[in-house]
Amino acid sequence: MTDALLDVRDLTKHYGGVSASDDVTFSVADGEIFGVIGPNGAGKTTLFNLITGFEKPDRGTIVFGGRDITGLRPDQRNRAGIARTFQIVKPFPRMTVEENVITGALSRTKGVAEARERAGHCIELVGLVEKRHALGRELSTGQRKRLEMARAMATQPKLLLLDEVTGGVDQPSIPGLIDLVRRLRDDGVSLLVIEHNMRVIMELADRVMFLNLGRKLAEGRPSEVSRHPDVIRLYLGSGHA
Repeated sequence: MTDALLDVRDLTKHYGGVSASDDVTFSVADGEIFGVIGPNGAGKTTLFNLITGFEKPDRGTIVFGGRDITGLRPDQRNRAGIARTFQIVKPFPRMTVEENVITGALSRTKGVAEARERAGHCIELVGLVEKRHALGRELSTGQRKRLEMARAMATQPKLLLLDEVTGGVDQPSIPGLIDLVRRLRDDGVSLLVIEHNMRVIMELADRVMFLNLGRKLAEGRPSEVSRHPDVIRLYLGSGHA
């Protein structure tokens, strides 16, 4: 893609004899929701760690906004416009929702007043206004997911990486989280989403990439990827076909 916001080329990472990422190449366009699926151990979280700088690749390049960021630290990548959430959410438990989000905003604002204003926008965006003064430890799993997205959005990203946005969340809360991801896109953010729930990813993503044992085996529209023989055999099962 010539208009790619994120361009990943030949990304490779080995841990001893285990290949966590094996020549993975893909692009995310500006304004796109790009899904990443695959079984446990496929290399999905490793991919996120490489893109955000928590791990260094053995080979390959990561270009963001036309700039090679392969050698940058996580904080430098965040200032460049990349933010992420984690599969296991970890809010500051003794801080309020507002205080949690302000900590994210402070990295990109000039002072507490501006950070508080930015935090207010993000809290409203994720639907936590009524929980603004609740402590992080008092929130449900779904509310903690929303808080983590608000804290990430407070850093004013151009690209947001979401790791298992519906993981551990009760079924009634899932539609609201799907709507929230769409609102984040409407707020001007491109999204790279790891998700195990195929119904969710089929509904959300513009394109999907399937990983297995660190290798990309399929990429395309969700309906196309869900019919790919390797995806059915290794991930969805014969009953899906």
